[in-house]
Amino acid sequence: MTVKTASPPTRDERVAELGAFRSMLRRPEVGAVLGALVVWFFFAAITPEHWIGLGGVARIIDSSATLGIMAIAVALLMIGGEFDLSAGVMTGTAGLIAGLLSTQAGMNFWAAAGIALVFALTVGYINGLMVVKTGLPSFIVTLATFFILRGANVGVTKMLTDQVRVSGIDKVSGFALARTIFNTEITIFGEKFWTAFIWWIVLAIVATWILQRTQWGNWIFATGGDANAARNVGVPAMKVKIALFMTTAGAAWLVGIMNDVRLRSAVASQGIGQEFVYIIAAVIGGCLLTGGYGSAIGAAIGALIFGMARVGIVFVGWPTDWFFSFLGVMLLVAVLVNNYTRKRAEAMTTAMAKARAESQEEDEA
Repeated sequence: MTVKTASPPTRDERVAELGAFRSMLRRPEVGAVLGALVVWFFFAAITPEHWIGLGGVARIIDSSATLGIMAIAVALLMIGGEFDLSAGVMTGTAGLIAGLLSTQAGMNFWAAAGIALVFALTVGYINGLMVVKTGLPSFIVTLATFFILRGANVGVTKMLTDQVRVSGIDKVSGFALARTIFNTEITIFGEKFWTAFIWWIVLAIVATWILQRTQWGNWIFATGGDANAARNVGVPAMKVKIALFMTTAGAAWLVGIMNDVRLRSAVASQGIGQEFVYIIAAVIGGCLLTGGYGSAIGAAIGALIFGMARVGIVFVGWPTDWFFSFLGVMLLVAVLVNNYTRKRAEAMTTAMAKARAESQEEDEA
């Protein structure tokens, strides 16, 4: 008896298929990857003796890690359609609260850090609540928070210590364990790394998993794309936005504690001006200023580009003022690349949807 095997299904030529290159263009972080390669090869060609090797890698990662942590959190918020201009100063506020409570009030560093975390999350909650309840732009709400915290950081610190710096944090109880967990030195093949980079990598992986594999990720993209439409289909857009503001504040607390344990002190001016750097890193990583599009991995790569620029400019011997010119150029290029890739992605998605619709109509006929 002859057994007939089913023939493989024939390819439907009416259905659009994407090649590897066109599929790559749909990824929001493609511009950041290309930018990172260009920057790396540029400095490698100019100063290979310092750049190529584990020593150069250690310096780049050290310069990028805490920035990368904040860029990831800011990217999530930007994908959700909002900004947080208080993110930079919040890193200083969290560090100051932990430092003041542990040195001036005699608290264990872990208890002081816990209170700082509650404060940061509360501020994040208030920022989010103000935005969703009043309808005011997050730019205005968080700018007001920025000035409030900036003034309080200086005023309270000077009132309690007669200076704008909190020192002696390394002498309080609980400091050694906190330093070990949050940010300490480790040696890898003879080069010293700060363990903040481990937090950076883990948070990038977790944030990417949330965006791509969970319902919360779908809600974040939907809320940033069109909050009203998202609410109409059952997405809790208000809760999503508030949670994202709290996430940014939580990341600022983490960076503030990392700075405390590394520097063994806290400064009232810490973090001021960094909020724009976080946003630029997220934009370089593929986030749109209009929301609804972006990548956590891209934001991490954007922070890596900043780290390469900082270290590379020092290695080459250029004045550090050129770093800000570099920021401006990278921001402009990133916006142009992101706009191009988004349009390409939309065009390919529209073509595929049109082809499928025509195929269904022909099948029904």
